[in-house]
Amino acid sequence: MTGCPAERRHPKRHVRNRKAIPLCLTLLASSCQLWAQEKGPAPPSFSVTSNLVRLLVTVRDQATGAIVTNLNKDDFHVSDDSVEQTISIFERNTSVPLSIALLVDTSGSTNKDIAYETGSILKFLHALKEAGNPDDALAVYSFNWQVKMELGYTRNEQRAERVMRQMHGEGGTSLYDAIYLVSNDLADRDGRHVLLVVTDGGDTTSYKKFEDAVKAAIRSEAVLYPIVVVPIESDAGRNLGGEHALETMAQATGGRTFYPAGAGELDRAFTEILHELRTEYLLGYYPRLPRALTNAYHAVQVTVRRPELKAITRSGYYAQ
Repeated sequence: MTGCPAERRHPKRHVRNRKAIPLCLTLLASSCQLWAQEKGPAPPSFSVTSNLVRLLVTVRDQATGAIVTNLNKDDFHVSDDSVEQTISIFERNTSVPLSIALLVDTSGSTNKDIAYETGSILKFLHALKEAGNPDDALAVYSFNWQVKMELGYTRNEQRAERVMRQMHGEGGTSLYDAIYLVSNDLADRDGRHVLLVVTDGGDTTSYKKFEDAVKAAIRSEAVLYPIVVVPIESDAGRNLGGEHALETMAQATGGRTFYPAGAGELDRAFTEILHELRTEYLLGYYPRLPRALTNAYHAVQVTVRRPELKAITRSGYYAQ
């Protein structure tokens, strides 16, 4: 009989506990809600992708235009869609092999220029072989109303000369088609990618649009150097719209545009391009971005700690 009272009291304690639980949960929820209001919204979460983004960077003194080659990794700041990134790979005067695709305009309007262009191009190939990585190579494409690979990637000057001597001008100009198709060819090659486009600046017969061409160049990670052989110095008769389009492409890919008048200036343009390629910095990072960010194109900005210097590189990339 002595155990009966305890057995009767035991269920009552459980009844009291079940009534108290909802009250505790209500108070806890109210407290959490009040804490969240005080603390504000939760910070965005970030993810790090396994896709390495490589940037080829040229640094110039803004006052003199001279190329600066003695910077260290800590001198650079990289942002991806305005989010600061950690540089994982850094090379000064990188010797990563070059794949240079040379696109020569062989439309009717360029026929008179091809002879002296050939001489400058052969000097460029010779200089390419003299220094740098032994795997550096050059391919030659021609374009008029069609795009044709004249010579696969090589270091053979004799083969390049034979191909160049056979070129002649005729027909229209498929400039955007050429950049689009050759960029796709370049995309699968190892190393650094460069597009050299020798043209008078116009496009008359392309199926592809400007947007298609620049997007293909960016996807292939190619640096585009347009060399606009100026037919005449005055604006009259020049394709200024085409020249502006090439300048925009060059800026988007980290290159620059040249306007040589004659063989001597064309030689100097090729010399300057090769000097830039030999003095590039290679920066690489694994993008750290907000998980909510789903855009395909990512804007990239590279700056240097020293305000008198300017870093030149591509303006962005397309996520894989």
